[in-house]
Amino acid sequence: MANVHRNPPFRAEHLGSLLRPKELLQKRAAFEAKQISRDDLTPVENEAVNKVVKVQLDAGFRAISDGEYRRAVFWGTFFEELEGMTEIRNPAIEIFRPYVPDIAGFLEKGHKPGQSCVCTGKIKHKGQSTLVGQFEYLKTLVPEERWGDIKLTMIAPPWYHLRYRDGQAFPKEVYASDDEYFADIAKAYRAELDILYAAGVRNVQIDDPNFAYFCSEKMLAGWAEDKSNTKTPDELLDSYIQCYNDSIRDHKDKMHFGLHICRGNFMGSRHFSEGGYDRIAIKLFQNLNVASYYLEYDTPRAGGFEPLLHLPAHKNVILGVITSKFPELEDKEKMKERLFAAADAIAKGAGQTREQALDRMGVSPQCGFASHEEGNLLEWDDMKNKLALVRAIADDVWPGQP
Repeated sequence: MANVHRNPPFRAEHLGSLLRPKELLQKRAAFEAKQISRDDLTPVENEAVNKVVKVQLDAGFRAISDGEYRRAVFWGTFFEELEGMTEIRNPAIEIFRPYVPDIAGFLEKGHKPGQSCVCTGKIKHKGQSTLVGQFEYLKTLVPEERWGDIKLTMIAPPWYHLRYRDGQAFPKEVYASDDEYFADIAKAYRAELDILYAAGVRNVQIDDPNFAYFCSEKMLAGWAEDKSNTKTPDELLDSYIQCYNDSIRDHKDKMHFGLHICRGNFMGSRHFSEGGYDRIAIKLFQNLNVASYYLEYDTPRAGGFEPLLHLPAHKNVILGVITSKFPELEDKEKMKERLFAAADAIAKGAGQTREQALDRMGVSPQCGFASHEEGNLLEWDDMKNKLALVRAIADDVWPGQP
């Protein structure tokens, strides 16, 4: 049987994005408006990253990130930099599936996506990583023996597919099928991972809102009504899992891959999707070749712990029981009880004791604090308090462990 991957993940984790200081937001806005140069922005970014890394280290976190401070949104610019992918501003609303939760969320508020990215030609990696510089800078802030702990967040390989109506994600004259399209994305993702691995990256967290959408009754109802769909949601889910496995196949035994299933973390602390993991749990836990799952469990919209019965005995779960959306602090003892309840479900499914199940668990906020640069409805000190609470819970449940 496969070995359980440990350290990473750690007992106390966070999900990568952290609140940005106001000066950084102001400078980035000026840069976007072409009022200052990249040379003016970089020192401000560096100073902000230095500060937030110290916050993480002081709070006792091992898997540090740069807060995603060099990105405007959590998915960064991986797809935008690929050959054959084109960033589009103010895309036509007709190309989107209006019932996919993030698109539906925009439309409910009277907005439409201001930016997207579509395939316009054969997809190919250009040989330069947009992430490696972010990692290289973090290496200067921690000792060399900790470089493998650094958490690099990456976007899901199938991102920019589900939101488009059938046939709109790529031109038919470029790719005859989803399978061909996904095969080239997986190849580009492997090329990215080659570069990152050579730089020393060993801890990757993939952020994926799409998987949670397959749990949404609203989306599934919209899907059934849309006669342009040629695949069932189950068939598309299988395609996404295959794309993942093809993307990480060369590196999954050399690096730690964790999957964060995001339910949306938009401006004003909005979420997009609801529904428990039950619909996708078996495929998600048993067919997808990642070592760890970062699961959102901060509110009832995530459902109960029953899906954890399907977690194989060689995989980890980091339980996101602390909300990153609002400042109110959770009750530490109640959160520990939730961890124990989850451990009992994991243990029952794997034929283990509670202690054995806890050995494959950790605790975290349910999402990042600023998936978009504007950040959630809480302040800097609120974020620090949340991180301290995560660490305190971990110290109680797993004393002396990082």
